[in-house]
Amino acid sequence: MTTQKAIVVTSPQQASLVTDRSIPALRDDYILVKTVAVALNPTDWKHIAFLAPPGALIGCDYAGIVEEVGKAVKKPFKKGDRVCGFVHGGNAVQHEDGAFAEYIVAKGDVQIRIPDNLSFQEAATLGLGISTVGQGLYQSLKLALPTEPIKEPEPILIYGGSTATGTLAIQFAKLSGYTVLTTCSPHNFDLVKRLGADAVFDYKDPNSAAEIRKYTNNNLKLVFDPISLKASSEYCEQAISTEGGDYGVLLPTTIDRENVTTRHTLAYTIFGEEFSFGEKAFPASAEDKAFAEKFWAIVEKLLADGKVKVHQPRVNPGGLQGVLEGLKLLKEDKVSGEKLVYNVAETP
Repeated sequence: MTTQKAIVVTSPQQASLVTDRSIPALRDDYILVKTVAVALNPTDWKHIAFLAPPGALIGCDYAGIVEEVGKAVKKPFKKGDRVCGFVHGGNAVQHEDGAFAEYIVAKGDVQIRIPDNLSFQEAATLGLGISTVGQGLYQSLKLALPTEPIKEPEPILIYGGSTATGTLAIQFAKLSGYTVLTTCSPHNFDLVKRLGADAVFDYKDPNSAAEIRKYTNNNLKLVFDPISLKASSEYCEQAISTEGGDYGVLLPTTIDRENVTTRHTLAYTIFGEEFSFGEKAFPASAEDKAFAEKFWAIVEKLLADGKVKVHQPRVNPGGLQGVLEGLKLLKEDKVSGEKLVYNVAETP
């Protein structure tokens, strides 16, 4: 077998299921994986619409079984291991990167073995969210790691707490000893409270940002905003202390206040390879890769110990063909409080 089924950008702003995609060649520091389940992220449809060139493989989150291990991979993976993680779907520089295919290559040292207590479908939800939380909370905002929690709680606001990244961020911030405030729609209040949020606010309530400032006695100095839109940054500006603080964000939005430091992160830097994101070129970052390796090692143990719960998977039918329908649901903002997952073997 030399070809496979895959979701590929076939023309500008259009992705299709193809049946003649070559199985990717193994690179020295990569593992070759037979995918079992894949999960969807908003960045997938955004890459199709705005960023990925024709020929690029789409998808970031996967779980599967190791087929082959590159000679430069440091982690002791072997054929048959259950693994999950994050790959650079829609990569304009390396078109073979991506998750939505029967066989994929993944940067070996930033992937993990799936703990026995997680299914492939649960594990598939983790990759991009975990990588984003690691960068955003710990490498950028400098929170104490879960292995060394702070003794005296400090408040942190996680904007968008019911999103896939938000639910993970709540849990990690709580494990690190922080008092966690979050925002979401009222129908997701119970969800975020179960995950450890100390206080929850309705982001649509025009008074809620002021209520956060009051709740924290004007002492909120840490904000993580995985939504990263103009509306979310404006909300966070009203919640953060008048004395200033740090605002962690994923997209090019800022809080325009002299005493607030905006800290941008982009998860694709964890691979330690140069890439382009739109018209901007990013150099390889050995520092980001090293941090990701350290953080994923911590995560692997927390997952095995049952201390981190995955974002609720919603397993839909249709395999990779179903992925195309799921991307439409995400684009139309019809998914809330759960993550769309597809079993690759069900692809027609």
